[in-house]
Amino acid sequence: MKRNLTNLFILLIALLCNSGKLAAQSGITPKPLYEEQQKGTFTLNKKTAVYTNLEGEERTNMLSLLRKSPLKLSKKGKLNKKNTINLLLVDKSEEFPSLESYQLSVSSLNITITATSGAGLFYGVQSLLQLTNQNKEVEAQKLPAVLIKDTPRFAYRGLHLDASRHFLPKEFIKKQIDMMAYYKLNRFHWHLTDGAGWRIEIKKYPLLTEIAAWRPYDTWKEWWKNGKKYCTKENPKAQGGYYTQEDIKEVVAYAQARFITVIPEIEMPGHSEEVLAVYPELSCSGKPYVDSDFCIGNDSTFTFLENVLTEVMELFPSKYIHIGGDEATKKSWKTCPKCQARMLSENMKDVDQLQSYMIHRMEKFLNAHGRKLLGWDEILQGGLAPDATVMSWRGEQGGITAVKAGHQTIMTPGEFCYFDAYQDDPSTQPEAISGFLPLKKVYSYNPVPDSLSVDERKLILGVQANVWTEYMPTLKHTEYMIYPRLLALAEVAWTAPERKSYTDFYERALKAIPFLESRGYNAFPLKDEVGERPVSLVRENHLAVGKVITYKNKYYQNYSAGGDSALVDGLRGGWAYADHRWQGFIGKDLDVTIDLGSSMSIHSISADFMQIIGPGVWMPRNVEISVSEDGTTFTPLKQIDNDVPENKEKLIFRDFGWGGNVTARYVHYVAHQNNKGGFIFTDEIVVK
Repeated sequence: MKRNLTNLFILLIALLCNSGKLAAQSGITPKPLYEEQQKGTFTLNKKTAVYTNLEGEERTNMLSLLRKSPLKLSKKGKLNKKNTINLLLVDKSEEFPSLESYQLSVSSLNITITATSGAGLFYGVQSLLQLTNQNKEVEAQKLPAVLIKDTPRFAYRGLHLDASRHFLPKEFIKKQIDMMAYYKLNRFHWHLTDGAGWRIEIKKYPLLTEIAAWRPYDTWKEWWKNGKKYCTKENPKAQGGYYTQEDIKEVVAYAQARFITVIPEIEMPGHSEEVLAVYPELSCSGKPYVDSDFCIGNDSTFTFLENVLTEVMELFPSKYIHIGGDEATKKSWKTCPKCQARMLSENMKDVDQLQSYMIHRMEKFLNAHGRKLLGWDEILQGGLAPDATVMSWRGEQGGITAVKAGHQTIMTPGEFCYFDAYQDDPSTQPEAISGFLPLKKVYSYNPVPDSLSVDERKLILGVQANVWTEYMPTLKHTEYMIYPRLLALAEVAWTAPERKSYTDFYERALKAIPFLESRGYNAFPLKDEVGERPVSLVRENHLAVGKVITYKNKYYQNYSAGGDSALVDGLRGGWAYADHRWQGFIGKDLDVTIDLGSSMSIHSISADFMQIIGPGVWMPRNVEISVSEDGTTFTPLKQIDNDVPENKEKLIFRDFGWGGNVTARYVHYVAHQNNKGGFIFTDEIVVK
C-alpha cells in the first residue's frame, strides 16, 4: 500500500533516531529531512567531472549553472567513475514523494544526486553547493561523506517583492532569485502595479509607462505626502521606472532555469490611483487624482483589465495570475450611478458583492485562458469565486475560511511573514512601517493551523514572505530587511516540523551572514541583535495585577490583548502593537477604573503608550489620573499633556504617570484620544 508523505516523514525520522550510524549535521539550510554521516571524504578539485542523464533544455541549464557556480564544473565525465559528480534522473518511487525530492550521497569515490525530476536534481545541487561553501581549502575542497534524503514540506515556497513603491531594477530581481534558489524557494510573487507606480509595459496602454511609472519625488513617503502626483520621464525630478516586455521575458526565463515560477500581480479594484490618473474614464468620478478604485459599473473597466491581463499572460507562463483584491475603499461605489445600476441589475445588497462580482468575472476570464485566479484574502468578501486561491495576509482567518470552503490557500500572515516590520530594537534600526518581526518569530511560524482537519490541511499549499517597500527607498535597505529572515522562512516552508530547532538554525544563520556579504548581499548583522523590549521579558508584579478593572469604552476587538484583564495581567508589551499584549482603542478614550480590593498606600500609577505615525498610532492627547476610596468620589492626582511631536517619524514610547503618596482603593485612568484620530495603545496600568 502506498504510504503518504506524513508516514514517510515518520519513517525517515525513526530511521534517523534508530540508526547505529552517526547522524550528520551538514549545516545545510533548509535543514534536510534525513542526514547520515559516512566514512571518508570526497576531494573536489580541477579534475572533478560531471555526468547527467538530463536531456534538452534542463540539461543545458544545469550544465551552464554548474560551470558558473563556485564548483566550476565543466569537464564531462562517465557514470559512476571516480572523481565524478553524477546527476541522475530515476524512476518514481516511495523514496521520492515529491518531484522536488532528492537524495545526495557523498563518498570518497564520487558524489551522486538522484531525483525523479530536474527540480529535484537542482535542489540536490544547491545542497552540494552549501556543503562546498562550508568546506574550503586552498587547492581543493574536502567534503565529508554523507547521505542526505530530502523532500519539501510544502509545494509553494514563496518570496514577494513590491516593485511599485520603489522601483527594483531587473538585475536586483535576478540577484534575489539566485538566493531564493540557493535556499530552495520556488515561487517569486512580483508586485508590479500599485498606486505608487505601474511597472510593466503594456503596449495597448502606453500612458501606464509614459506617466504612471514616474513621480517627481525620490521616495514613496514624499509622493504620499504631496498629493500622489505623477509625471513623465522627462521631468528633471522624475523617479521610477518600469520593466519592458523583454525585461519580463528575461527575468521569467532566468527564474525558470532555477525552477522558480514567477507570479505577476496586477492590482484591482483598489490600489489603482496610477491607472486612474492617466485613464480617468475608468474611475467613478471620471476625473484624475480623485479615485483609487476602478468603477465596477463601467464595462470599459473590464475591457481594460482583460486587455492588460491578455498581455500579462503572454509574458508569464505561471498557472496563477494574482489580481490583488485587497484594501479597496469601495467609497465611490456607494454613490456612483454606474455602480449602483450594476448592483440593481445583479440583485446585489452591498458593495462587497460588487467587488465579488468583479472577482468572479475576472476569474472566468482567466479560467477561459487556462489560468487560475490568486488574490489577497479580501476576495472572500461578498462571496469567493468558485476556483480562486486565497493568499491569507490579515492573520490566518482568511485562509482558514477559504480552506473550510474547499479552496486552496497560501499562508502569509503579517504577524510572521511581513518583512517590512522591524527586526530588532527600533531605536537601532532604519525606519520601518511598524511591527516587530525578529528572526526567531519568523522561524516559529507553522503555516498549518491546528483547527484544520487532515483533509483541510492538504489545501494549505504553502507559505510566503512579503516585502513591501514603502519604507525601503534603497536596494541595500531592501536586502537588509530580507536577509537573514528569508532563510527562516525557507526552513519553515521546506523542513519537516520534527526536524526544526531554532538553536541549530540560529548557528547556521550566523554563519550565513558572512556568506551573504561575500556574495554582495546587505544582510542584517545578526550577531549584534538586541532582541525584544526588555520590560516584556519578565512579568511585572504590582498592586493592580489580577484586580477587577471596569471599562467605560470597549477596546478595539482586533487588538484586545486578551480581553478585560489585559491591562492588569502583569504582562508588558514588546516593540510591536500587534504582539497581543498592547490593547488598542480607536475613536474612543481609554477610560478604566481599577478596584484594588481594599484601601492601600499607593506611590505610583503609570502606563506606557507608543507612537508610530505610519499606521496611524498616536500618543494620547493627555492623561488624567485620579483615585477614590468609595468608587464614587474621585480625587484628581495629575493631568499629563503629551509632548511628543506629531511629526516624529520613528517608533516612540512614553510613560504617562504620577508619583507621590496617597491612600486609596480605586484608581481611575483616562487617556484621551489624540486630535489626529487613529489608535492609542497601552500595555499595562502599573500601580505601586
